[in-house]
Amino acid sequence: MIEFAKRLQPLQSNVFADMDRAKAIALAAGREIIDLSLGSSDLPTEAHVIEAIARSLHDPSTHGYLLFHATQGFRQAAASWYEQKFGIKVDPETEVLPLIGSQEGTAHLPLALLNPGDFALLLDPGYPSHAGGVYLASGQIYPMPLRAENDFLPVLSDIPAAVLAQSRMMVLSYPHNPTAAIAPLSFFKEAVAFCQQHNIVLVHDFPYVDLVFEGTGDRGLGENSALVPSILQADPDKSISIEFFTLSKSYNMGGFRIGYAIGNAELIRALRQVKAAVDFNQYRGILNGAIAALTGPQAGVEKAVETFRKRRDAFINALHRIDWHVPTPKATMYIWAKLPPTWSQNSREFCTQLVEKTGVAASPGTGFGKSGEGYVRFALVHEPPLLETAVERIAEFL
Repeated sequence: MIEFAKRLQPLQSNVFADMDRAKAIALAAGREIIDLSLGSSDLPTEAHVIEAIARSLHDPSTHGYLLFHATQGFRQAAASWYEQKFGIKVDPETEVLPLIGSQEGTAHLPLALLNPGDFALLLDPGYPSHAGGVYLASGQIYPMPLRAENDFLPVLSDIPAAVLAQSRMMVLSYPHNPTAAIAPLSFFKEAVAFCQQHNIVLVHDFPYVDLVFEGTGDRGLGENSALVPSILQADPDKSISIEFFTLSKSYNMGGFRIGYAIGNAELIRALRQVKAAVDFNQYRGILNGAIAALTGPQAGVEKAVETFRKRRDAFINALHRIDWHVPTPKATMYIWAKLPPTWSQNSREFCTQLVEKTGVAASPGTGFGKSGEGYVRFALVHEPPLLETAVERIAEFL
């Protein structure tokens, strides 16, 4: 009998895999699925990005391995994009690293930071890959509960001193998946000071930087274009911080698997060492497409934001019509909805029965962490008429 490593045990259950099984059962029963469970944008990649990739396909020089130094053009484009957006100077040689999406960064960085038994401070609820990377590094997780009364921001003073003594990293992510909360610059400054005091690396997963409908009201961004702050605006010297960005959301390039890390040069170097042991980089044509996305026309980003704003409003209005009153999110492509009292302690069963009986698939809040129980996440990945149909089916189910 094959014996597997103990670190695999916490990875047995995954919210997306669980819902995938439930959807398969509903399909087998003849249900028409309206899938609101997965945050994969249904919008197309812009034509000028596709053209850059297509041109690369016919260039034999793009067909070989791509090592770090050959990614210079992409790193320069990322640094320039970042500087224009946030006013932070970035060295593309030492402070930028290409990634296969930001999930690679959150999964691999713990291998560079944690020794067995060390703590990582994670948001609860939070994105599942944040926990997965810690488990693979044989670390421990201290969940920082996010509650509506605190605007879904963690209360850092609640973390026990004994945990802090063993903590090596804190992971934040705002605008937040799944709650759609945003964090003001003042909170980031508090988090930076806290991590500096306790010698903790501060990691910020930042995939929804552009999918913002209203600003934080506490940006301090001057003339820069972002409506939400970067963690490096609170740590401009990059003393303890690293940020992960992906082109999956802003540029509808989820399937191309392209993102980057940006921040403290020592952290970038350590993550690069882990990456070198695991993989080379993406196909050069994908990086050429990413350069076109970052440096070319940004009208597609604006169109995507407006599309998700309309979907948000349609879905929220439809929920209100059936007396399911949820707050209107200021960012992301998600609705974080508090379940009716009947289902308040069983979000997984709610989502399983909902898809089996109506074909509407959503993600149970408990799949994102213990503090997510009592909520459900809907992804706005269909046009308004289909979203309204989904709500009609939910009304029948309720």
